[in-house]
Amino acid sequence: TCTFYGTANTNQMLMEFMGLHLPGASFVNPNTPLREALTVAGAKRAAEITALGNDYRPASEVLDEKAFVNGMVGLMATGGSTNHVLHLPAMARAAGIVLDLEDFDEISSVVPLMAKVYPNGLADVNHFHAAGGLQFMIRHLLGAGLLHEDAKTVAGDGLTRYTQEPKITEGGLIWEESDPESQNEKILRKPADPFQKTGGLKQLEGNLGRGVIKVSAVKPERHVIEAPVRVFKEQHEVKDAFKNGEFTSDTIVVVRFQGPKANGMPELHSLTPTLAVLQDRGLKVALVTDGR
Repeated sequence: TCTFYGTANTNQMLMEFMGLHLPGASFVNPNTPLREALTVAGAKRAAEITALGNDYRPASEVLDEKAFVNGMVGLMATGGSTNHVLHLPAMARAAGIVLDLEDFDEISSVVPLMAKVYPNGLADVNHFHAAGGLQFMIRHLLGAGLLHEDAKTVAGDGLTRYTQEPKITEGGLIWEESDPESQNEKILRKPADPFQKTGGLKQLEGNLGRGVIKVSAVKPERHVIEAPVRVFKEQHEVKDAFKNGEFTSDTIVVVRFQGPKANGMPELHSLTPTLAVLQDRGLKVALVTDGR
């Protein structure tokens, strides 16, 4: 994974909140003794699964409704990637569970945003981990009654195990209780004093349909945009219009017909720099699309 809190690191977070990682394994740097020890321990756990006796727990036992709720809570509290509005329902469907946009929206409405990690803030994932990371978040979300503690995990029963952090000692790999206090409140805060009272994602609904926006990455003064609309069929048309100097006033850019086709759909993140330049010029800009 990278230091940017995008899809890859949101996956790491989810695997820990959902009990599929060993506690504290998500953001330990590669090429370190602790990373090596966690990798060996995780592989040993998988290799010895047939010898675990009553402690044997296939993924089908871990991934129940409680695990998916815990994952969505983690997604909202950390301000994770909107890609997981696609990934989590697909995973859940394979487990016989149906998730809808309303489920994400309802959980987001009661889960506070506890972290500010780039692109939602200036800190990267290493800073987040050093400030207390997922162990801090899980501890305080459990304390606030926002997570299912009685979840099954690869480490054993109960999500409380995930408030512990791994350490290397002379005797090998151990887990100890993590610090209950944030090491940097500009990055990580308790639920009682969050960066915002609701989670990172928000469902939008209107006469065009339904969509999801990562509101944690949008400044409050940009939450409402009223402007004339320009409709495009392809993202390169937007870039061409920008190069031709056609954006001189507040604009809502609509790029349509970008939805699923065969295996996947176009990602429109390459429009972000273009639209950011317009914002830097003082214009109000919004993007509406049926793509990513």
